[in-house]
Amino acid sequence: MNKAELIDAIAAESGLSKADAKKALDGFVSATANALKGGDRISLVGFGSFSLSNRAARTGRNPQTGKEIKIAAKNVVRFKAGAELSGKVN
Repeated sequence: MNKAELIDAIAAESGLSKADAKKALDGFVSATANALKGGDRISLVGFGSFSLSNRAARTGRNPQTGKEIKIAAKNVVRFKAGAELSGKVN
């Protein structure tokens, strides 16, 4: 499912117009990104939790040449599904 299909599904499930569903989805994504950037953890009971984790710098290898390369440290977003979401999927 891509973003346009998700907007269509949100509009159909909630009774919102597609424009309002797009605004809601964009607002959720923006608020989530800002909260994670600020170091917060986002918990949606029954759905799951978003958190930020630090991936340490490491040495990798170029598969074509075999030459070692340095991979910089970076922050990565982690998602852990909640029990209700896991139950609906399985």
